[in-house]
Amino acid sequence: MSTTWTTRPERPEDIAAVRGINLAAFPTAEEADLVDALRADRDAWIDGLSWVSQAPDGSLAGHALLTRCHIDDRPALALAPCAVLPAHQRRGTGTAAIRAALDAARDKGEHLVVVLGHPDYYPRFGFVPASRFGIRAPFEVPDEALMALALDASRPAPSGVIRYAAPFGI
Repeated sequence: MSTTWTTRPERPEDIAAVRGINLAAFPTAEEADLVDALRADRDAWIDGLSWVSQAPDGSLAGHALLTRCHIDDRPALALAPCAVLPAHQRRGTGTAAIRAALDAARDKGEHLVVVLGHPDYYPRFGFVPASRFGIRAPFEVPDEALMALALDASRPAPSGVIRYAAPFGI
């Protein structure tokens, strides 16, 4: 079944639906709680970088979030969490939300995005192992699972250790 997904930035009235998407997509409330904590963190939250995918009936089906992190002392973005309602998984819902969020970040002049995720999924967006940029996590992680994407290839990418926003608890 092919579906055309409409994407848009999260609105205040979407908060409960976004929480519901994250609760449905993950086995615990940890990711939903993380989104709520990031939304409340003035240092992490960037208006316009929380994106949702809408099904043809207007209901929300997917969510992708970019928040502020740092590579050593240089600003970057962390892509996490990304969630899709189980009934809409494997239909392009998450891909649409992630692409829209990355485009919005590029439009805002952001330069680099990091993600800790499945190495077979994120390369479709241009992510490569973060080690190619000299970027490391502050904890042990398989090299292929920590990825980075330079949104502006004309600017040098920062290197160093990722400093995640406080709500990540890292």
